[in-house]
Amino acid sequence: MQSPFIEFRKVTKAFHGVVAVRDVSLELRRGEVHALLGENGAGKSTLTKMLAGVVGITSGEIWLEGKRVQFNTPLEALQSGIAMVFQETSLVPSLTVAQNIYLGNENTFNRLRGLYIAAQQFLQSLNFPVDPTLNVSQLGAAQKQMVEIARAVHHKARVIIFDEPTATLTPEEKGHFFSLIKRLKSSGVTIVFITHALEEALAVSDRLTVLRDGTLVTSDDASKFDRAAVIRAMVGRTLSNEIYSQHDRKVRKARRKILGVQNLSMGRMVRNSSFSIFSGQVTGIFGLIGSGRTEMARVIAGVTKRDHFHGGEIFLEGRAVRYRVPRTAMADGVIYITEDRKLDGFFETMSIAQNIHLGSLAADRKRRWWLGKDETAKAANEWVQSLNIKAISGEARVIELSGGNQQKVVIAKSLIQKPKLVIFDEPTRGVDVGAIAEIHQLINDLADDGLAVVVISSYLPEILNLSDRILVARKGRIVEEFDAKAATDEKIMYAAVH
Repeated sequence: MQSPFIEFRKVTKAFHGVVAVRDVSLELRRGEVHALLGENGAGKSTLTKMLAGVVGITSGEIWLEGKRVQFNTPLEALQSGIAMVFQETSLVPSLTVAQNIYLGNENTFNRLRGLYIAAQQFLQSLNFPVDPTLNVSQLGAAQKQMVEIARAVHHKARVIIFDEPTATLTPEEKGHFFSLIKRLKSSGVTIVFITHALEEALAVSDRLTVLRDGTLVTSDDASKFDRAAVIRAMVGRTLSNEIYSQHDRKVRKARRKILGVQNLSMGRMVRNSSFSIFSGQVTGIFGLIGSGRTEMARVIAGVTKRDHFHGGEIFLEGRAVRYRVPRTAMADGVIYITEDRKLDGFFETMSIAQNIHLGSLAADRKRRWWLGKDETAKAANEWVQSLNIKAISGEARVIELSGGNQQKVVIAKSLIQKPKLVIFDEPTRGVDVGAIAEIHQLINDLADDGLAVVVISSYLPEILNLSDRILVARKGRIVEEFDAKAATDEKIMYAAVH
């Protein structure tokens, strides 16, 4: 038996008296890929953040190569060879990609040109198509994730913790990432892989550990598990394996035309794109990174401005509109739910109730800026129950919630505005199997209630499962449309690539 490289010994972490991780004992071996699985709120990220020095330990011990350690900061952990690639990126937005990669490991004197050349060569060696001269603030979620991974690899960490690393990547980019995992493993690096993509965990991991409600349920060789066994361990019950099944699903017919887009253009990202969105339907939009799918949605919702001249036209229920800020779009019932919830989706230090209340204010200029505490709490509790948000109360701060529950807060903050058109951008990114089913049911319910719903997703099974019609984006344009019953993985991917 190989001696453990890292040991957690009865580790416990409590936040304000609420236990997030309880008496977990776990071993990590040198040069293994170890998947850490569980529902949102199971304690996966909290456990690894203790190892990475992000949060302190309430009780218990962590041992590294036979010595007890306690890291008070991420820098201390990094100096011992432990790096964490966070689900929500921790990059400096005002610095370039190259500067972020080398941050904390710079030479005394640096020439930007040399730094950019070195970063370009390094990114190319990882098969990451990112321009090192761009500011991080200009990148999409997937490219930010690539920079996070590149930074961890550059620091030559002996242990790299990946928290939902593939959530924003396309199938091709995932292939490059898993090739990188194999190279790191062969060089003796220990990989901790937190993911909700169970098939990926089963395919690439040497061992699996499942947490539930902060406690360790099972830990063993990956070869001893299948998908059904993992789900039973995660949720304590049998959950249908057909979350992404199309069998016997009824395709909704289009009702009224809610949105018409003609020759929409925005810089180099959106070029003469035209399409329509109808009420009572879920319209799926699929495209690879750089296809312009998110940028189209952001222009429609007033987050980004289209070109002033020759920018095309947008019609909402037959009326020409040009939204320069999101608030006017919200007032007209157009809602965009961002792919990057941490950056754009919520106020992390505010409570659930305060976030939901601000959502209601955003769409109605006539409402007063304050509500009684009881009224705010009542509205929050209704949405907490409706969306099954797991929190102590509506007064819990959003930053204290798991990723899936944070996503539900973003959705609640948006739906309280009573929209006509809802655009979900990567709605289940970083969300566990139980919450995926809940969010999918919510999306279907919205369409059944007559709303126009758009779902942008990098995950083809999600697009195929949810959509009544499917649009494919490539090089800034909608290039193909499929009826849900006629669409296949091969047809959609072919349209997205060729």
